[in-house]
Amino acid sequence: MPGTLHIVDVFAEQRYAGNPLAVVTRADSLSSEQMQAIAAEINYSETTFVGSTVNADGSHPVRMFTPAREIAFAGHPILGTAWVIRHESPTPPASVVLDLQVGPVPVVFEADTQGREVCWFTAPPITLGPTCASEPIAAALGLSPGDIDPAGPVQQCGAGTAAMVVPLRSLAALRRCALDLGVYQALAAQGFPPLVYAFCRETRDPRNQLSARFFFEAHGVREDPATGNGAAFLGAYLLRHGLLGASDLSLRIEQGHEVRRPSLVQLRARLADDGPLIEVGGGVVPTVRGELV
Repeated sequence: MPGTLHIVDVFAEQRYAGNPLAVVTRADSLSSEQMQAIAAEINYSETTFVGSTVNADGSHPVRMFTPAREIAFAGHPILGTAWVIRHESPTPPASVVLDLQVGPVPVVFEADTQGREVCWFTAPPITLGPTCASEPIAAALGLSPGDIDPAGPVQQCGAGTAAMVVPLRSLAALRRCALDLGVYQALAAQGFPPLVYAFCRETRDPRNQLSARFFFEAHGVREDPATGNGAAFLGAYLLRHGLLGASDLSLRIEQGHEVRRPSLVQLRARLADDGPLIEVGGGVVPTVRGELV
């Protein structure tokens, strides 16, 4: 079976932190069924497959799979896949465009103030949907309604996939979150998005501005260590509701501490002439390179 397997940690500042991702390059000969089987075997939250042939517009064909199904868009697979494409190139390009189900997604590479490489993608248009009462979401997270921050609503946000964005009053409340599977499943049956992105304006590290956790339930896993699409949803949410009192944001979001995968997600969000412009960035650290057999 052809294909080179890369494992990288995304939104990481060191090895074995952030959100792990498997990337299979030279995947042209793999069928959809084989891709799904490989993703299930690896059993990461996502595995991506990159074709060898570059499109006429210079974009790289990429497909994304969870262990259960193919998906259209997710943040950390975008950054990790683009990083692998860049670093597998004889002359690393300054930017990479991924051809995804949601359309072309450009990724650019910049150096931070310490000279470390940061990958950035521009999020597709994000839809802010209905708001909902705080009580059911608080119950699903094992919290009381008083733990929800009244400065902003609990609201559905999405781009390809959707999540409930939930503002919390404190880091203590964020740490106490524990997904109540029964309540969560009952809400999902009522039409609520099966993903929950909770955040607060208190952090462990004074260099950061926000803390976040991302909850779901799939194959026994209930929390994501670092969530790029959740951060993109949050950027649109913050601009809409003005929680930080600005229309041009540059934020560092800490995540993953509760699952022992400390992560740093960077977010830039501003109001442009044609609507919100949301960019999500993070570091990528390689851990494994091998061949499929």
